[in-house]
Amino acid sequence: MTVRRLVLGSISIVSSACAVGPTYQRPPAPVPPSYKEAPAASSEWKAAQPSDEALRGRWWEVFGDPALNALEEQVAVSNQSVAQAEAAFRGAAALARAARASFLPTLTATPSATRSSGVTTHASGAPGVAAPTVTTYSLPVDLSWELDVFGRIRRNVEAGVAGAQASAADLAAVRLAIQAELASDYFVLHGLDAQKQLLDSTVAAYQTALALTTNRYKQGVVSGIDVAQAETQLETTRAQATDLEISRAQVEHAIAVLIGKAPGGFSIQPQPTQVAPPQVPVGLPSDLLERRPDVAAAERLVAAANAQVGVARAAYFPTLTLGGTAGYQSSTLSRFFSIPNRFWSLGPSLAETIFSGGKRRALTDQAVAAYDASVASYRETVLTSFQEVEDNLVALRVLADEAQQQEGAVAAAERSLAMAKNRYQAGISTYLEVVTAQSAALANERSAVDLLTRRMTATVNLVKALGGGWRASDLPSPAAALARTAGAAAAPSPVPGRPAAGATKTD
Repeated sequence: MTVRRLVLGSISIVSSACAVGPTYQRPPAPVPPSYKEAPAASSEWKAAQPSDEALRGRWWEVFGDPALNALEEQVAVSNQSVAQAEAAFRGAAALARAARASFLPTLTATPSATRSSGVTTHASGAPGVAAPTVTTYSLPVDLSWELDVFGRIRRNVEAGVAGAQASAADLAAVRLAIQAELASDYFVLHGLDAQKQLLDSTVAAYQTALALTTNRYKQGVVSGIDVAQAETQLETTRAQATDLEISRAQVEHAIAVLIGKAPGGFSIQPQPTQVAPPQVPVGLPSDLLERRPDVAAAERLVAAANAQVGVARAAYFPTLTLGGTAGYQSSTLSRFFSIPNRFWSLGPSLAETIFSGGKRRALTDQAVAAYDASVASYRETVLTSFQEVEDNLVALRVLADEAQQQEGAVAAAERSLAMAKNRYQAGISTYLEVVTAQSAALANERSAVDLLTRRMTATVNLVKALGGGWRASDLPSPAAALARTAGAAAAPSPVPGRPAAGATKTD
């Protein structure tokens, strides 16, 4: 009955205790009322409505490219950077569970068997005789339970959960970054295909022009200089087309690595980009704090640092521990578990550090400094997120205007080339004028292709800057972060070479 009252009293103390340290509040961050680079007249973006789910989940489907969709689906499964981030998340969740285990008592058993002997002595000082050898068997079970009176354990668990949530947000950020990089590389690859198609068609046109010029030279109409200029133009363009093969192969290799495949066994069929950049819902700047996984990770690290301040301050208070020992001890195994051979003890102990030479104050100052650093990092991450959105908004807006202007330049260059050919065939000008017009036309056409590629990649970067449809509500709850299956949802399939999440023995 005494033991029961002691245990119930200890639980009552814990339940009525409070956790020392500051109560966490999300630090304020500078948030503009609207995006500067998103005027209402722009056609490359639109304000997100509450029911607008265009960027939820598989955001890459807004581009309407089945081949891109198939590649993106492989990122979460096979990309090794995502696998590393997923493993880091499982490790952070395990640390949180380890901190939570301190709420429970620790039981240890130390069975032993000891043989001992000695010499008996007489009171008169006469020599003694040898005592018989005795074997003692003992099976003590020790209990140690720290009662969390001042919240040190609770603050540790709070820090562990926040750290696990930050790691989950890091995983989402890595996955989004790899998906965006894959989409950008995909459009760069097909932009190179469009460049190659343009150069190949130009080479064919230059071959025809060279044949006509050669015939005119044989007829004595033009000089050999015209033939040499036509050959120079042809071979230069052919060399440019060949040079693109290096860039295309390297981008294709990069895509293979992003989806976890060896470049030697991976290829993508050439296909020039045909689609226009889709519209992307932007929303309000204040929404960005809930839509960027890197911002959420930085904020969760602030929460973890805040909890660590509480852990440091709890060191100023005494530690209340409930200890106990129970077991059996006997010199014979046959009656080892009989009632007369059992023993037990139970009682609380209080430990308080009276003097530590300023160590506790130094550790508290260090925890506060770490908290201040995490707040600054969080605010820097928020500012950087706004910068990235503004950068890509202005890029899309300016590139759209530039693309329209470039269309006019291409049309003018084609008219100039047609007139130069007519003048040359009429004998009014030299072939140099045709060469100049051809170079201008080709340069403008390549610029138009390059602008389309830049607009597509800028759209991808804008989606990434907006969080790719991620929401802070996607973070695991404290209960989910502390579950042993915390990493299972983050790992779509087991990674070769390691056991599946949750496939470990219980404590």
